[in-house]
Amino acid sequence: MSAADERALRRAIVDTSLEMERLGINQGTSGNVSARYRDGFLITPSGVPARELGEAAIVWLPLDITDDAELLRVERPSSEWRMHRDILRARTDVHAVVHTHSIAATALAIHGRDIPALHYMVAAAGGKSIRCAPYAVFGSQQLSDHALAALEDRRACLLAHHGVIALGTDLGRAVWLAHEVEVLAKQYLLALQIGAPPVLSDEQMDEVLEKFKTYGRRNTEDR
Repeated sequence: MSAADERALRRAIVDTSLEMERLGINQGTSGNVSARYRDGFLITPSGVPARELGEAAIVWLPLDITDDAELLRVERPSSEWRMHRDILRARTDVHAVVHTHSIAATALAIHGRDIPALHYMVAAAGGKSIRCAPYAVFGSQQLSDHALAALEDRRACLLAHHGVIALGTDLGRAVWLAHEVEVLAKQYLLALQIGAPPVLSDEQMDEVLEKFKTYGRRNTEDR
């Protein structure tokens, strides 16, 4: 990738952070965004609100970075850099990762609840449910390990007492999925006010998952 490509990707990460705030799935300094770049990844910095982000503030890290001592050579990346690094290492199908603290999804995560197949769009995350990973302190290797397990065969998960992780082949798809998880969480919370909602069967979800294999992003969003 050229220097112009890098600048464009840095701009796209800034724009994604702003879009997450516009959608109401992030606020203040919460959440973070990364995108694969060369032999590493670009990631938002620690503690900077989206509206104050500039392209130069986005931090590049190598995928083989192992500990905090190595960070002394770079600007401070998001405290969740381990989670982004490990996902991008493990998932060659993923080129962008977004992490949000969206309200409804986080409310479910506080209770450690998966999002079941109450709506067929749960399949947009790659499976028959959206799992909730166990709690671990933010920025820790343990949290990253929990997230990777919850994301097995999935493109999104909840993080207990924390928020949401969504993956994509590009930033647009990742942020779209993060927003879709929030919509599903709102639907689940509303349905719970009536009672435990009925869910689609494994057979019904298998049918949806098969159909989703041939749906592009635009088709999926429109349905």
